[in-house]
Amino acid sequence: MASHRRPKQPSRTRVTVLTATAAAAVALTSQAAHADPKPSKKEVKAKVDKLYEEAEQATEKYNGAKEQQDKLEDQVGNLQDKVARGQDELNTLRDSIGSLASAQYRTGGIDPSVQLFLSSDPDTFLDKASSLDQLTGKQAESLKKIQSKQRTLAQQRAEAADKLKDLEDTRKELGDKKKEVQGKLAEAQKLLNTLTAKERAAMAAAEDRASRDAGDRADLGKVGTGKGVAGDAFAAAQSKIGTPYVYGATGPGSFDCSGLTSWAYGQAGASIPRTSQAQANYGTRISQSQLQVGDLVLFYGDLHHVGLYAGNGQVLHAPKPGASVRYESINNMPFQFGVRV
Repeated sequence: MASHRRPKQPSRTRVTVLTATAAAAVALTSQAAHADPKPSKKEVKAKVDKLYEEAEQATEKYNGAKEQQDKLEDQVGNLQDKVARGQDELNTLRDSIGSLASAQYRTGGIDPSVQLFLSSDPDTFLDKASSLDQLTGKQAESLKKIQSKQRTLAQQRAEAADKLKDLEDTRKELGDKKKEVQGKLAEAQKLLNTLTAKERAAMAAAEDRASRDAGDRADLGKVGTGKGVAGDAFAAAQSKIGTPYVYGATGPGSFDCSGLTSWAYGQAGASIPRTSQAQANYGTRISQSQLQVGDLVLFYGDLHHVGLYAGNGQVLHAPKPGASVRYESINNMPFQFGVRV
């Protein structure tokens, strides 16, 4: 006889587990369907190049802050030296007044006026005009010198304090810009790490070919020869072809863009500013048709990149992280104007 018992119903707990498992499977399937596909090598290169450009923008700001820090440190040092020398002079003046007081004591006591101007605040005494009548001309002259020296020292100390505050702010800005550069470079490296070893090798080979092509163009005489200071600067930069790009570097073993141009002109005996934006305002601005070999060439709207004109539509520059000093077409970047130093 067949059994007519009803089939056992699944427990509430089992239903909950099955439901949760199904929901999770649906969620995972949905995520997989909507997950961003792995970027292609071309897409990675475009993003990395953009990050390198942003890193260079931050690098030029870092360079500007570094230059400002160096100037402020010099100014603070000079002011502190002046304060120290002034304090020595003030001490000498006070010693001379002390000698006068000693002489008066030996001859019968210290004049009340001398006691006053031996105090730490001679200004208070000088403000009392009636007391000046009690001083000899020599005493009054000595006291006025002390008063003037004290005022000068107070001004110099206040100026030094202001410069120290500026220096503290600049150092903070320097640290912030350094972190920004490092962040951009780290982000670029993270993107590069998403590529296969073969893809990374292909990108590196392309950079090597670009650098070799730069040398070939020079060997074939497709770049010009400059004259005067600009020509000497260009020749100096040519000697650094193949030298790696490193942010904040001014040579001779590595360079960033403005580090190369400032170093090159320095070798030619011309001191130009450190950053690309400052170099843009240093000499006479010229159009592309007026460029001569060795002229500075500025790129991008914010002028964050600079190189040297090489003739024949070429630029000699330190391009970006992972690349070396090389020639490149002037049309590869948004040209703004040239500068003749």
